[in-house]
Amino acid sequence: MSITAINTRNQFRGSIVGINRGEIVSEIEIETAAGIVGAIVTSSSIDSLRLRVGDDALAIFKATEVLVAKLG
Repeated sequence: MSITAINTRNQFRGSIVGINRGEIVSEIEIETAAGIVGAIVTSSSIDSLRLRVGDDALAIFKATEVLVAKLG
């Protein structure tokens, strides 16, 4: 199965470069053109999606809050 359309612009295409697996939750690192994106997902999601280091992936964001800071 592949995604043919999605209604969010907050997404980065990349490659999985690291998986730090835990018993219940795991951390995935995706290398994108913008840098490394990290995500915490359930370990069962890693299994059901059959995610492995080297796989192509899409990091999709749904933000309910955005903070802005002035750089000086």
